Amino acid sequence: MSGSQMRPAAHSLVPADTTEDVRTRGAGVSRQVAVLPVGSFEQHGRFLPLATDTLVACAIARAIAAAHPVHLLPPVTISCSHEHAAWPGTVSISSVTLHAVIRDIAASLRRSGVDALVVVNGHGGNYVLGNVVQESSARGERMALFPAPEDWETARVRAGVETSLLTDMHAGEIETSILLHAHPELIRPGYETSDFVADDRRHLLTLGMSAYTDSGVIGRPSLGSAEKGKGLLASLADSFGAYVSLLTSADDSVADTGDA
Repeated sequence: MSGSQMRPAAHSLVPADTTEDVRTRGAGVSRQVAVLPVGSFEQHGRFLPLATDTLVACAIARAIAAAHPVHLLPPVTISCSHEHAAWPGTVSISSVTLHAVIRDIAASLRRSGVDALVVVNGHGGNYVLGNVVQESSARGERMALFPAPEDWETARVRAGVETSLLTDMHAGEIETSILLHAHPELIRPGYETSDFVADDRRHLLTLGMSAYTDSGVIGRPSLGSAEKGKGLLASLADSFGAYVSLLTSADDSVADTGDA
C-alpha cells in the first residue's frame, strides 16, 4: 500500500497527520522510518524566495511520503548558510546547533517507537549532516542522508536537466524547476535572464559566495521548467526505495542498492 493511500495529502510545510495516523501506519510496517526535511533561510537571487531550500526539501519529502509509508516530519527551516551572509535576509545557526537538533529529534523519535530517520537535505552547505549520520550509524542507530549525489545525478538525467551538478550550484536549473512545479506562485520574474556560471569555486569555504557571484546565482535557471521539476521529484521518490529497504532490513549489513 502506498503512502498516499495511508495518509491525507500534505500540501503545506506542516504534515496533517494525527497520532492515530502514525499508529496505524506503524502497525503495517516492520520498522517505522521518519523523514525529516532540512532546508535553510538564505538568498536565492532576486527571483527565488529565501525559503527555497526548505521548499525543495519539503517537496522531496512529500513525494517520498506519497510513495512510501513513512512518518513525515515538519521541516527544520534555518540551518548553516554562512557562505551567504553577504546578502540581506540570510539567517544561520551554527553547525554544532544543527548537529544537536538532529540528534535530539532522532532520540525523541526512538522513544516514541520510530527508530529509523532519514534526513532530507535541501541545502548543500549543511555539511555537518553527514557527520551526524556517520556518528549515529557508528553507534548502531538507523539513520541516512538523502538525496546522495548519485540520487541527484540519476534524477537530473531522468528529468532531462541539462546543467551538470557542478554548474548547477545555487538557484539554478534544478531548484527553479522544482519550485516551478511545486510552488510556481512563489517565483518572481527574472529567472529567465539570470544565468551565471562559476565552476571553479575552490575557495568557497574561505571567501563565501560573494567572491563568485554578484547576483547570488550560480547556474542556469533559464533552463528550468515545471516538467523537469516533476521528473526530478518522481525520480527521487523512486530512489528512496533503496533507503527504506536498507533501514528496515533485519540486520545492519549494507546491500548493493545501486540505482532504484
